[in-house]
Amino acid sequence: MADEMQTYTRQMLDNAEAAIQAARAGVDGMAAHPVVATAVEHAGTNPFVFHLAIFVLAIFVGYYVVWSVTPALHTPLMAVTNAISSVIIVGALLAVGLAASGAATVFGFVGLVLASVNIFGGFLVTHRMLAMYKKKDR
Repeated sequence: MADEMQTYTRQMLDNAEAAIQAARAGVDGMAAHPVVATAVEHAGTNPFVFHLAIFVLAIFVGYYVVWSVTPALHTPLMAVTNAISSVIIVGALLAVGLAASGAATVFGFVGLVLASVNIFGGFLVTHRMLAMYKKKDR
């Protein structure tokens, strides 16, 4: 039984490694795209363009990472996503507290609400998944 578990674990780790390599290949291919290269080249003159380029790159990286994950690794990935959402909450609190404009306060509040829903929903799903593995009382 222990050998089967080690084999299964090794397969899952190999699948995760393959997903990471696929994501890296996608990002490398995207970075070579002329539009991305131009945006990065001109980002030094305008901070908005630089932030927009980072945002677009993050979308593509997230897409390649999430869609390359096997279903068995989906729950651990969601647990990591919940941890990332907690960092987003800290950033949203800073945006709300240090806002120089009304728009920053509104966007910070929206980010705070959405990240909170994501965290609490993730905890509920994780709790439900863990309950599936508990022994039933007779």
